[in-house]
Amino acid sequence: MKIISKIVEMQKLSDKWRQEGESISFVPTMGSLHKGHLSLMEEGKKRGDRLIISIFVNPTQFGAGEDFKEYPHDFKRDSELAKGVGVDVIFSPSIPEMYPEGFQSFVAIDKLTKTLCGISRPHHFQGVTTVVAKLFNIVKPHLAFFGKKDFQQLVVIQRMVKDLNYDLEVIGLPIIREDDGLAMSSRNKYLSREERVTASSLNRSLILARKMYQEGIRNAREIEKKVEQIVGENGLIKIDYIRICDQENLLDIDRVNQKAQLAVAVNIGATRLIDNCELGEEK
Repeated sequence: MKIISKIVEMQKLSDKWRQEGESISFVPTMGSLHKGHLSLMEEGKKRGDRLIISIFVNPTQFGAGEDFKEYPHDFKRDSELAKGVGVDVIFSPSIPEMYPEGFQSFVAIDKLTKTLCGISRPHHFQGVTTVVAKLFNIVKPHLAFFGKKDFQQLVVIQRMVKDLNYDLEVIGLPIIREDDGLAMSSRNKYLSREERVTASSLNRSLILARKMYQEGIRNAREIEKKVEQIVGENGLIKIDYIRICDQENLLDIDRVNQKAQLAVAVNIGATRLIDNCELGEEK
């Protein structure tokens, strides 16, 4: 397994593999790897001839007062995990390598980033789309893998790839959960024992929402209200949003008459957590 920190070196290796007819799978990460990341890598290994991951904590997607400086780092552990699933290259650039002096170009996706997380984190997705666009240009993958836990991010990246004519496929893979149902996230490490117990209400609320749909309830506000009751029953949780939305445009819907996404974002203490699930059936 190679570790590459320079953009030019990464581009040259990717060019070489593409010229040799090898397909490249890519999993972008900010490190602090867990089983959710590893599931993406395992799928990438199955589908491509070469597997590249990136480890880069991207400063442009963090807002003022967010946890950029505290974001967990353990490159040695991450490298061992990546090697264990057969990663060919870890691309791990420095901040000056990715954003050199004078950098002033950004990629912005319009409507999809103005809802859900985009309301409370107005600059977040511009940072995400910019760094992912750069990584796609550096790694030059045929396939890129993202987890559905960050559902809005997945939809935004797929839109960017379509709008900007990237010659690659973006693949979303299922959420991987802890034994207590909490969606795996690098930020779970921030939770105290009491907060971790409280966080389990997120998955319980999603299970209840699916049960309500299965029992014939189609009114989106009624489902959201019940989810809010479950999530908000403990005073440790501050709800950012609970929304049932269209899977493509992310706008609120009134009735679940076809496939839709229930998305939840909360703060538990100083930790922001998101989760989601699919409701409905194909039209």
